[in-house]
Amino acid sequence: MSALPEIRDLVQRYAGRPTPGGLVLHRSDSPTEPVPAQTAPTFALVAQGAKRAVLGTSVFAYGPGQFVVASLELPVITHVSRATPDEPYLVLGLTLRPPLIAELLLDAPPIVRGEPAAGIAVSTADDNLLDAVVRLLRLLDRPHDQRVLWAGLEREVVWRLLTSDQGGTVRQIGQGGGNVVQVERAIRWIRDHHADLFRVEDVARVAGMSVTSLHRHFRAITTMTPIQFQKLIRLQEARARLLAEPGDVAAVGFAVGYESASQFSREYRRLFGLPPGQDAARLARLDPAQLADV
Repeated sequence: MSALPEIRDLVQRYAGRPTPGGLVLHRSDSPTEPVPAQTAPTFALVAQGAKRAVLGTSVFAYGPGQFVVASLELPVITHVSRATPDEPYLVLGLTLRPPLIAELLLDAPPIVRGEPAAGIAVSTADDNLLDAVVRLLRLLDRPHDQRVLWAGLEREVVWRLLTSDQGGTVRQIGQGGGNVVQVERAIRWIRDHHADLFRVEDVARVAGMSVTSLHRHFRAITTMTPIQFQKLIRLQEARARLLAEPGDVAAVGFAVGYESASQFSREYRRLFGLPPGQDAARLARLDPAQLADV
């Protein structure tokens, strides 16, 4: 018998309350607006409702009993797609710690080396994973047991993820070298220099890779080329600026690296559905809860 109903009840009971480090429980009573967000090494399991995340041109939709894992900091656009007051969106998130994964990799079954796994992936949780998750959540009712048993159950949850269909994505978090680390170096450099003009050769040099190798591995992990990634970072930064301080749209476009106001407006509208000024004005009228992302 699936443990999902009990997981749903526990998430609903403890959502928004203090939880042990690395665990987040969240509830949303209504759908939310698509908002830019950054992934992190995380496991998230949906207990009720549904969510949608977009990375470049790849769409990830997940609902009850499905989980998403992310191995890197990637720019996504996410929103709760199904939630009502009677059947709210309920999700638990658990930070995936690199030292723990590295330790577990010593006992994990070997895999055939190939292209890096995607930096974000979605799967349906099997009964073994759900059972480990529900036993972890039960400790929220038992603080004395929690101090003794939490680390062991966290370890079991991560082991179930390592041996799941998305084990390749989880492995990347604990591996200290190779192409994944080089791509991560490239991602950080592009993020830090998103407003600057650069050549792909510059990114390859920072990553310590050939241009050909960078393109192949960067696309395998992020689903985008380095230039497409830079454009997405620019547009997400522009939206964040417009939300914080609505004002001169052209100045915002220039600040994130655009030299043409018309190109900035066109690409912003293509991604977010409205020109930047109209989008900022619409978002400013929304309830902050509609912009939340967990």
